[in-house]
Amino acid sequence: MSAPCNIAAALTRMARLQPQAVALRVPRGRGRRGVLPAYEALSYAELEAASNHAAAALQAGGIGRGSKTALMVRPGRALFVLMFALFKLGAVPVLIDPGIDRRALRQCLDEAAPEAFVGIPLAQLARWLLRWARRSVRRVVTVGGPCGFGGRRLDALLAATSADGFVAADTRADELAAILFTSGSTGVPKGVEYTHGQFQAQVDLLREAFDLAPGAVNMPTFPPFALFDPALGLTSVIPDMDPTRPARVDPLKLIAAIERYGVGVLFGSPALLDTLSRHAVAHGLVLRGVRRVMSAGAPVAPAILQRLRQCLEPEARVYTPYGATECLPVAVIESREVLDDTRAATERGAGTCVGRPLAANTVRIMRIDDAPIATWSDALLAAPGAVGEITVAGPTATLAYHARPQATALAKISETLPDGRTRSVHRMGDLGYLDAQGRLWFCGRKSQRVRSAQGELYTEQVEPIFNTVAGVRRTALVGVGAPGAQVPVLCVELEPGQAPQRLRIAAALRELAAQHAHTRAIATLLFHPGFPVDIRHNAKIGREALARWAQTRLGRAT
Repeated sequence: MSAPCNIAAALTRMARLQPQAVALRVPRGRGRRGVLPAYEALSYAELEAASNHAAAALQAGGIGRGSKTALMVRPGRALFVLMFALFKLGAVPVLIDPGIDRRALRQCLDEAAPEAFVGIPLAQLARWLLRWARRSVRRVVTVGGPCGFGGRRLDALLAATSADGFVAADTRADELAAILFTSGSTGVPKGVEYTHGQFQAQVDLLREAFDLAPGAVNMPTFPPFALFDPALGLTSVIPDMDPTRPARVDPLKLIAAIERYGVGVLFGSPALLDTLSRHAVAHGLVLRGVRRVMSAGAPVAPAILQRLRQCLEPEARVYTPYGATECLPVAVIESREVLDDTRAATERGAGTCVGRPLAANTVRIMRIDDAPIATWSDALLAAPGAVGEITVAGPTATLAYHARPQATALAKISETLPDGRTRSVHRMGDLGYLDAQGRLWFCGRKSQRVRSAQGELYTEQVEPIFNTVAGVRRTALVGVGAPGAQVPVLCVELEPGQAPQRLRIAAALRELAAQHAHTRAIATLLFHPGFPVDIRHNAKIGREALARWAQTRLGRAT
């Protein structure tokens, strides 16, 4: 049996150490465009007391240790309070991106089979109409507003319950803490099982990688990342934005909140930072006081990093950590190393350098194989410097997908260590290699490689070459046809107002293709009005959808 561990204990500890420090600032409602709404502040002592009270209330409503609980509330006070309440109960929150396709959302909930459903009235209405998890849900708690779909109102439970005498569950490090669904950018979302020990390891690695100390003020524009802040002793400033559309964020509101509340740490997807930096540079603004910026969810284009540096003070650091829902963080690199060193190689087709693996992680490159592998052997390793699948073993590498044994078999390998202990090796599903300096280079998703008759092409070794052409916003390599005989197609999205320059841009792209051995076979260019992207970060390109679109276009052409 593992040692006692509960990720919510970090909040209790911080509430004892800095009770009056602000843990959370959340907007009260939505402000109109360009205008910041009023904010509510919650101290560590208040967040601790509120989560204890909510835990006691949920317990009175029949939710307890081990209860899988779908949680659907908007980012803000309720999300923080209820997440920590569920952790303290030893219940298992089930988190799914609310903006995903309805059919996928229903499949996720059916797979997770939650026994309880805690959500706002709109979520309860959708659950009732669309019959989400109808076979498993036995307890329903509505957060805010009337309860017209069975179950209890959280307000009523709180009014009838006292937190006096509440004791958090004595969960263990290896006990299931939450089920977090992937974004589903390359398929149906999968539920990743997290233990309390893995969450604690994430907190420790984030603190180490980014030198995060209690008292710092963070603006986490991706809500789940905000949940780490109380454990790190940070103040979270929740932005007034739609978290499912980060690319459409109102930069005026972000900048106003950064200035008003002294934000020193900013986390955002590449799409959000692109929007923010374009506005700041266009208006000559400097985000004073912001000392650390972190971006994840997709590779960050060097052009975005360069623009970010223009709107930050010289001492600021911009980090692009590499990882996935199943294992985070894995490696990290700072923008200066990218812009001063690795950018040139990236734009020649070397892939994107994502930095050095953190000391706690064992990162190895395995020969490309699409089949499940049960047992690790060094015979699986790719040749030094060769492109293969990135694998990670470490304290944050999760062990399984919930109710997905086949997906687990494809992604996990059991390794026996010399001392007889076993550990899980996670296959990232990403392709890459390690250079002579021990840095990790990302070359693209394994499932998105193009398998032509002339050989394989990897997206991140192709697209950055063409992204350097003036007028091009981004490109996407896709394959049309059967694997092994695919036709490589370069899809091109232009910057706004560049449509009249298509002929010039197409000529420049073809000229670049001829300059590199691995891109000479790319003869087909297709201009696309706006790439499909993932719902979570608006940054991962939906190449599967683009491939279907390209197939249709080429079919029409022939």
